[in-house]
Amino acid sequence: MEEDKIIFGLDIGTTKIVCLAGRFNEYGKLEILGVGKSKSLGVKRGIVNNIMQTVESINHAVELVQNNYNIQVDSVCTGIAGQHIRSLQHSDYITRDNPEKFIDYTDIEKLHENVKKLILLPGEEMIHVLAQEYKIDGETNISQPEGMYGSRLEATFHIVAGQTAAIKNITRCVMESGLKINALNLEPLASADAVLSSEEKEAGVVLVDIGGGTTDVAIFKDGIIRHTAVIPFGGNVITEDIKEGCSIIEKDAEALKIRFGSAWPSENKENEIVSIPGLRGREPKEISLKNLSKIIKARVEEIIDQVYRQITSYGFQEGKNKLIAGIVLTGGGSQLKHIKQLTEYITGMPTRIGFSNEHLSKGTLEEISHPSYATSVGLVLRGLKANNFEDVQDESTSVVEKSKPTFFENWSKTFLNFLLNE
Repeated sequence: MEEDKIIFGLDIGTTKIVCLAGRFNEYGKLEILGVGKSKSLGVKRGIVNNIMQTVESINHAVELVQNNYNIQVDSVCTGIAGQHIRSLQHSDYITRDNPEKFIDYTDIEKLHENVKKLILLPGEEMIHVLAQEYKIDGETNISQPEGMYGSRLEATFHIVAGQTAAIKNITRCVMESGLKINALNLEPLASADAVLSSEEKEAGVVLVDIGGGTTDVAIFKDGIIRHTAVIPFGGNVITEDIKEGCSIIEKDAEALKIRFGSAWPSENKENEIVSIPGLRGREPKEISLKNLSKIIKARVEEIIDQVYRQITSYGFQEGKNKLIAGIVLTGGGSQLKHIKQLTEYITGMPTRIGFSNEHLSKGTLEEISHPSYATSVGLVLRGLKANNFEDVQDESTSVVEKSKPTFFENWSKTFLNFLLNE
């Protein structure tokens, strides 16, 4: 493992853009070497709607890292999110010409090639093709088919697709900032790497990343990604509701939400009042904290209901599919008071707030472990794991197999080149 290898994660969010520089220390923990944060001006609900403003915001975040920490940023691992993201399940198979020969990476690659032929909606591209489990000659629940014998190789895949135009816009923004893209990752998968343990993924867990523009959902069971979804609501719609419901400006609405906001109105008394300075020449405005909580609760309930709908529609409630580890809330929206209690009340599932402390080295700024940085930390972790491939490979893997790039590595590179050359 190269101790001096530095990876840069670039989280292009709706409310903020974060650039993190990190590397693994000698104990295998993530050491954050630099952080830059800027207000996101050209992104709405996870989708770029103003190229120049987004480029400016990226440049500002990158410059903070370069100037404050004396680190040169040249290439980044960035994330893909937005309401255009959708996922689907797909099964495919190949019939092997020589069943007397054991299954190797070429068979796996051939199977994945079949999946690439799947016809998507117009204007869509595959972002991730994630194999869930394999089947050989009818034998199910095989996680690693290499080295086994059989004539028919089948697999179920979790496919994440997104609009080509939206993905190209993100890549262009990064390129216009003078940066190269090492990898494109679905943001909830990055957040999952940062805040979920392997035990939770094995037991069954729902990651809910509540950002400014969207709420990302990722469901894991038996250590395998089972479902992903993007809900087009986030913390910004809560702020908008407060703004309209209390007839105040957006800046004051956001401040109220952060400082006094609660998703549980019964925790506030009727006589709890907060005063907001009036606009020029006008009297201060008095806001009831109980009414504020009622406004917040209504919107949070809607978001959690949408999350629960994603869980129930895929049958992860009972039997062998039961999600024992419950729900993990992360993202900036997870810091709303009593949101954990409301989530447990609506879903009936155990809930915790997800922090990145487990992966961070001692002495890391406390701010970085905050849930709002989960995606940024996850992007750096995924980049480092890709660069230190030996950390995630089985020790029994042959030298020949190690020297060969995986299908996904080849496919990611091809797809990225396609986006950049268009």
